[in-house]
Amino acid sequence: MANSTDNSIRIDAPLELVWRMTNDVRSWPDLFTEYAAIDVLKEDENTVRFRLTMVPDPDGTVWSWVSERTWDESTKTVRAHRVETGPFEYMRIYWDFDGDAQGTTMRWRQEFEAKPTAPFDDDAITKRINDNTAIQMKVIKEKIERAKTQG
Repeated sequence: MANSTDNSIRIDAPLELVWRMTNDVRSWPDLFTEYAAIDVLKEDENTVRFRLTMVPDPDGTVWSWVSERTWDESTKTVRAHRVETGPFEYMRIYWDFDGDAQGTTMRWRQEFEAKPTAPFDDDAITKRINDNTAIQMKVIKEKIERAKTQG
């Protein structure tokens, strides 16, 4: 059974700045608080494949996986998926950006299904994704708004 989340945040910054900062995957360990490292494995004009390593969980578990991210600058959309699915049957992520004179709305939608052997059930991971997305979006908003004023 497919599960999904849908979260968005309003950022007081121009669309181009939000787009540039959030699509620079090499900077994600600085942009997000949950990522410890990123290793770009392959890159072309509008797609990047990378290994993402998270900071350890409170119990010391370190999660790492390979994802692929493809962006369309003309529509300001990004489609991503986990190549190494880990505890998921699949994980797809859709990022949409909508800007106007007052700022930018950044929206993340995720579709996923946990494997029967996953260390969590679908309800638990849906709650965790929603809770963590709110935290990360707030951090990103603050960092982008600070970058706007500095530069």
